[in-house]
Order: sequence, then C-alpha cells, then structure tokens
Amino acid sequence: MILFHSLNLHSMLMDKPDFSSFTTPRLLSTHLPFASLPKSVQDSKTKLVYLCRNPKDTFISMWHFANNLRLHHKETNSIEELFDRFCKGISVYGPFWDHVLDYWKQSIENPNKVLFLMYEEIKEQPKLHLKRLAEFLECPFSIKEENCGVVDEILRMSSFKNLSNLEVNTNGKLSTEELENKVFFRKGEVGDWKNYFTTEMSEKLDHIIEQQFQGSRIKFSYI
Repeated sequence: MILFHSLNLHSMLMDKPDFSSFTTPRLLSTHLPFASLPKSVQDSKTKLVYLCRNPKDTFISMWHFANNLRLHHKETNSIEELFDRFCKGISVYGPFWDHVLDYWKQSIENPNKVLFLMYEEIKEQPKLHLKRLAEFLECPFSIKEENCGVVDEILRMSSFKNLSNLEVNTNGKLSTEELENKVFFRKGEVGDWKNYFTTEMSEKLDHIIEQQFQGSRIKFSYI
C-alpha cells in the first residue's frame, strides 16, 4: 500500500470502508500527521510519500480552500484572521511546522519507508523527482521506457493543466457532499503568496519559520 500526503484518509477511516475489494497496491491520501496514522500503517511496510510546500503558499492555498467551503454558508474568513491562527499553530491538522518536521524526521530515520518531497523542487525539476519517486516505490524506469517517452507522458498526464481540465474535475462533485471537485484546483503556482501578503505578514512568518525549523536541514523556496 502506498500512502500519499493529501486529501482524505481520515474520513475514509471514520466511515470504516471495506478495503478487501480494493486492488493492490492501494493508494490512499491524507493530511494526517504521522503520529495520528494508524499503528498498522506506521509499523508496516507501507511506503509514505510526503509532499511539502513552502508555508506562505501553503497558507494562501488553505485560506482560499477554507473560504470555498464556507461559501456554502455565505460567510468567509478574512486573510488576517486565518493568518493569525496559522502563525499560532491553530489548524485542523496541527501546526504546520510540527507536521512537516515529523515526516521529515521519519524520512531521515527510515528513508526506505518515507520519501520527503518539496513541491517547489518538483516544479523546477519534475523529471528528476518522478524518477526518484519510481525508485522509491521499487519500480524504476528502464532505459527503454525512458527512450520511448514514458516518463514524459506520465508528466503530461499528471500535470496540473491536464488534471484540472478532466471532465470529472471541471464538472464533478464529491459523492458525500455538494462540493465541486474543481475547488481542489486553483493555480498550482510557486510564489502566489506575493499577491496577498503584506511586508509585515511576510516578515512575521519568516521569523516563526526560522525559529521552528532551527537545527533542521529544511530550506523553503519562495520564488
């Protein structure tokens, strides 16, 4: 089983679905912190792929998504209100820094189980990191596959542009609620935070991140 960081393993576990009919390997996705994962996942040979994004773009993405959810109730959160909570570590899945550092430490201690990827690095060198992912999952590309363009085709099919334009994502809705799938796609760009942050907000978060990640080798790109 392969576990990706994103979307909603939590709700699936709450509903207690029957996984026996699922094909293998099984791909699940979640926002859960490592410590909140079931022991069966932590202690098994399950491979975990953690995708980390810089905190400023993470916050802007979260703010837009939260407001899309609240639009159903005709109310939204101001950016100042949600930013204050973010800086205090108040969010559904705990402080951003705790979440990132926990998975990063796991990737250092057990690199065969946890692969830690940076969103900005993938955007900059997608082919390199796709090959890293394939090797981590123990199914590396052959020379023949690379020469035949398999890697390039996978990148095309999994690109933001292609996925966001699929019929299921332009017109589909979640089966459990009236939420449209297209709310999960916005821009996918690096540096969009610059269109929203004030100088004071940027400096405040820089200070917090410097303190929280002191001693780690994690460096964020804000290009």
